[in-house]
Amino acid sequence: MRKGQVAIVYILFFITAVFSQQVVALNEVKLHQEIEWTKVKGFSLTTDIYSPQNKAKPLPVLVIFHGGGWLVNNKSIMKDMALYMASHADLVVVNMNYRLLGDNNNRTTINEIVEDALGAVLWVKDHIHHYGGDPAKIALTGDSAGSHLASMVMLASRSLDSKGFTPQSQKFTPSYLPKGKTAEQVAAADGAKVQAVILSYTAFDLLQSAKGGFETAQNPFWTWGNASPRGLFGAGISVQNHPQYYKAVSPLYLLPQDGYRLPPQFVLVGSDDNLTTPEVASRYVSELKAAGQQVEFKIYQGKGHGFLDSGCNDYTKGCFKDLATPTLDDMIKFLNTVFEQR
Repeated sequence: MRKGQVAIVYILFFITAVFSQQVVALNEVKLHQEIEWTKVKGFSLTTDIYSPQNKAKPLPVLVIFHGGGWLVNNKSIMKDMALYMASHADLVVVNMNYRLLGDNNNRTTINEIVEDALGAVLWVKDHIHHYGGDPAKIALTGDSAGSHLASMVMLASRSLDSKGFTPQSQKFTPSYLPKGKTAEQVAAADGAKVQAVILSYTAFDLLQSAKGGFETAQNPFWTWGNASPRGLFGAGISVQNHPQYYKAVSPLYLLPQDGYRLPPQFVLVGSDDNLTTPEVASRYVSELKAAGQQVEFKIYQGKGHGFLDSGCNDYTKGCFKDLATPTLDDMIKFLNTVFEQR
C-alpha cells in the first residue's frame, strides 16, 4: 500500500467554505489523499479517505463511487458529499476512483469497471482499520453510474471467478484480491458482502440503456469523455447478439432467487429526473419488496439528476449545500439505524 498524502484537518465547529457556502463541521476530520489502492493494466487507482478524529472505537465505513456515465468525472465530484458525511456523522468515508470506459485507449469494458468496484471494497476491508474504520460495518453508495457500481458489488459479490467475464459464464475477477485468496475463495466466503447500500438515481437496466442508444453518438457522455461511441463490452459483443452480457451488469436482473438476504437498502431519486425516472426506481423497489428484501424508498420533489454532486453547476441548476444536504441527512439517519442494530 502506498502511503497517501495527509492533507487537511477540519476542526470541531470550524467554519469552512469547502462547499462554496459556509457550513459548520461537527467532527474533526483528517483527509488522506491519493492513496493508491491498486494498479491494473498500468492504471493507478486511488482513493481519498476522510477519518473523523478522537473517536474511541472503530467507526462504520461509507464507500462512495462517483457518477458520470462510466465516462466522465472522478472522485472529486463527490468530495463535498464525502466531507459532509464524515463531519456530520461518525463514519470513515472512502471516496473511490475506478477506470472509465474511455481509459486504456477506449478499451475498458463495463465488466472491468464492476471489477474495480468489487476490488475497491475488498481493499477497504483489508486496510480500513489503518484509518479508524470497522471492516465489519461497511456501507456503499454513489450516484448514477457510481450507484450502479454500489448495487453491483451488493448483487455480484458471489459471482466471482478467476476466469472473469466469458461467453460461457459472466462472472467477475476483482481488481484487488486479499493476499493469498482467489476470486473463487472470496466468493465462497461472501467476502465482498456489505452491511448497507444507498442507491441514488441508479442505472438499473443497462440492457435497455444499450437498446436505447447508450453505445452510440446519441449518448453525449461519449463526447464529454473524449471517447468514440462503442459497445460496452468491446468489439463483437452487442445487445442484440449477447443480451446475457448486459443483464449480467444490470441490477434489475440480478436480484437473488435463492433466499439470499441482501443488506438493507435506501433507494432515492428526484421527481424531475429524466435519466433515472421515479418509475424505473419504483420498479426496482417493488421487485425488492416482492422478494422480501428490506428497502426504504424516497422521491425528492423538484430534484433532477446529479443533485448530490459537489459545488455549483449549470447541470443541477444549484449548489451542493442547498440541493444535497437534506438528502445526506436522510442517509445519515438510515445508516445510524442500520449500524445501531449491529
